[in-house]
Amino acid sequence: MNLVTTNNQGFAPTTLDEAMRFSEMLAKSSMVPKQYQNKPEDVLVAVQWGKELGLAPLQALQNIACINGKPSVYGDAALALVQASQLCEGIDEHIEGEGTTNPVAICIAKRRGRNPVVSRFSVEDAKRAGLWGKQGPWQSYPKRMLAMRARGFALRDAFPDVLKGLITVEEAQDYPEEAKPRLMANPAKPANPLDMVAAPRIEQTSNPAVIEEAFAHDQEADAVNELVAQAVAADMEVLDIPEVAELAPTTELFAVLLPGKDKPHSVHNTLEEWQDAYEAIAEKTAMATKTPARERMTKLRELRELNEPTIGKVEMIARIRHTAAYSKRIGALGAAQ
Repeated sequence: MNLVTTNNQGFAPTTLDEAMRFSEMLAKSSMVPKQYQNKPEDVLVAVQWGKELGLAPLQALQNIACINGKPSVYGDAALALVQASQLCEGIDEHIEGEGTTNPVAICIAKRRGRNPVVSRFSVEDAKRAGLWGKQGPWQSYPKRMLAMRARGFALRDAFPDVLKGLITVEEAQDYPEEAKPRLMANPAKPANPLDMVAAPRIEQTSNPAVIEEAFAHDQEADAVNELVAQAVAADMEVLDIPEVAELAPTTELFAVLLPGKDKPHSVHNTLEEWQDAYEAIAEKTAMATKTPARERMTKLRELRELNEPTIGKVEMIARIRHTAAYSKRIGALGAAQ
């Protein structure tokens, strides 16, 4: 593996093959955060995000997290990235009204050549969002959490191109995980294929003719029942039962979902077709010049978050390409503001 090193950047792979091997090595280490251990694919994506942001591989693993399905960066790292940018003229953070019932955290982000962005987040804001007194950091460090919310909003509004559209971890942790619906060929499909077998209808009778006919009719069913009994005895180990398998459809459809729309934009039989359609929509959104750049960035972020479950199903290399394309579009729109 030919790794290169630059000042204060540590080791960095130079090819995709080296990056994959590098990720596998890091995933086996106990020195990386637990969420990345034994997950080389997640390591690779985090390192790629770090490269887009300007973080070295190990810095990326320490400062980038996936919270509720949303890639995010810790607030201190976001501040460091912005302050390191030549576009930043300064960041001012303070709290007004300390000792009152409604202190307000204020963050003023100054970008070169533009008016300062002022973000405020008060105790009343936290109460409206259901955060004040919430178990965890909001109970242990309430003032810092107020400051982090104000900081996250200000930095994202003033420097979206520097942060590549990422939100802060502290903000992402406060959002509930949304269960995205999956469009299946048969939504009522049971978890266990054996549940598709109808329960036998049992009737009480003492007529010998009826009993004899029932035994004759059920000779074939007895063989299937024997296989089912074996499966139960073996902790439901999958057996070769063609009759059951034929009743369990496995074809999955992939839908391109649009923010604010109840119906999918399009539905596809393969992930390859879905990826082409998704990228076409993303590109059309980014190139909609009649819409302000800030609004297009928001739409791109919502489009990606809504379709994140399907993006997670594509091959690792394809996921990296989608991530790179998303970052490129966000960066271009941020620079165009």
